[in-house]
Amino acid sequence: MTIVVGFAPDGRGRAVLHLAAMLARSADDDLVVGAVVPQPWPPSPARVDAEYQAYLDATANSALEQARARLPADVRATYAVHHARSAPAGLLELAEQHDASVVVTGSSAAGGAGHVSLGSVTSRLLHSSPVPVAIAPRGFRARQDARVRRVTAAFGGAAGDLVVAAAGVAARVGASLRLASFAVRSRAPLTAGVGTGPERAVIEQWTREIEAAGRVALDEVEHLPVTPAALQAVVGHGETWDEALEDVEWEDGDVLVVGSSSTGPVARVFLGSRASKIVRHSPVPVVVVPRGAAAELAEEAVAGTA
Repeated sequence: MTIVVGFAPDGRGRAVLHLAAMLARSADDDLVVGAVVPQPWPPSPARVDAEYQAYLDATANSALEQARARLPADVRATYAVHHARSAPAGLLELAEQHDASVVVTGSSAAGGAGHVSLGSVTSRLLHSSPVPVAIAPRGFRARQDARVRRVTAAFGGAAGDLVVAAAGVAARVGASLRLASFAVRSRAPLTAGVGTGPERAVIEQWTREIEAAGRVALDEVEHLPVTPAALQAVVGHGETWDEALEDVEWEDGDVLVVGSSSTGPVARVFLGSRASKIVRHSPVPVVVVPRGAAAELAEEAVAGTA
């Protein structure tokens, strides 16, 4: 299979190469590293446009040479300068041309180091991609021989296709599977005489229910033809999304899998508000999976062909 990697024509973005290499090595996939060059619109035969286009092409080719030098030798990769009306459109065109299983992109330079930050390119991909989108946290680095060791699926209480799909992928790459749920409780109000007892009781009840649902989901995974290396379910608590995600232990080789909203289109990624918060506060690479792609992966897992 093939993974398409979006590499900025200006040569920035080592994080995306580190994530792409880790994913490719884990799944024994090939990479297509693409630098998308915008086409002038409307097209013009003017010489100045041709000269500027040649300059952009040269810059993109130079960036791909940098990518070639940075990727580890054990990762199979081809490189392409692709012309398109925009970077997101170009990456999706490359994904379609190469029948890619994943599109890998990086975080915005404006975001905080160590977390996922959605820039304009990634945000548009998350509203239009028919294949999973993997996002590297800003400044993400991985060892030269890094592999995916654990797949963590954001779990909302129902087994569904996402859990089975994540289990199939985890089994295929030799990783463990973890279900993670997140409970965010508000800080105690300053109003005198008002406590947090009722809210705490609700969260405790929700935690018991989500833990029971997690056990049911993992029992379903245990009956798959091929199962992950290990299974676990955890709940992270905090007064903010940052705290809730940090309450869950993260290690090198972790990848967080998030499903698209059930109210969005089946064939495209579309994040609901809760999923969007999880993505934006993740300290590890995130893979966002459209419902259609999750259903296909789940079918493969059930059939033992994932």
